[in-house]
Amino acid sequence: MITLLTTPTDRELVITRTFDAPPERVWEAWTRPEHVRRWYGVAALTTTVCDIDLRAGGAWRWGQRSPEGQEIVFSGTYEEIVPNERLVYTETFELMPGPPVHVTLTFDATPDGGTALTSASLWPSTEIRDQALATGMEAGIKEEYDRLAAYLGTM
Repeated sequence: MITLLTTPTDRELVITRTFDAPPERVWEAWTRPEHVRRWYGVAALTTTVCDIDLRAGGAWRWGQRSPEGQEIVFSGTYEEIVPNERLVYTETFELMPGPPVHVTLTFDATPDGGTALTSASLWPSTEIRDQALATGMEAGIKEEYDRLAAYLGTM
């Protein structure tokens, strides 16, 4: 399966991927720490934190450590939760604090029993979004989604 990143407007980033698992399983893998720890991030790093308070107003914090000891941590607050369908939250990269990114994640059933996962994020500015993309973010996201796909096959 292909993970596709697009920039439909000057401040948006949309990531799409279809998974061979029903929305309920993809939702569970995305919202339960014991599952997230198994697929999150890139294989070269170690997941060190995965906190999820899955309720409107609840906080989340996911992070990894590089072999050199650098902590790469993202955090935010859940704004809307519709189980197995939609998750709306803020996201901040803790090494670069500033206005948060607003993310809407949708879990849409496909006719073959899979899930079309769409992450639509609205960035504070075009410049911040483009700086993030320039860091190699696309390769990291593609690896992470590949890891999620492989993990879903083991659930």
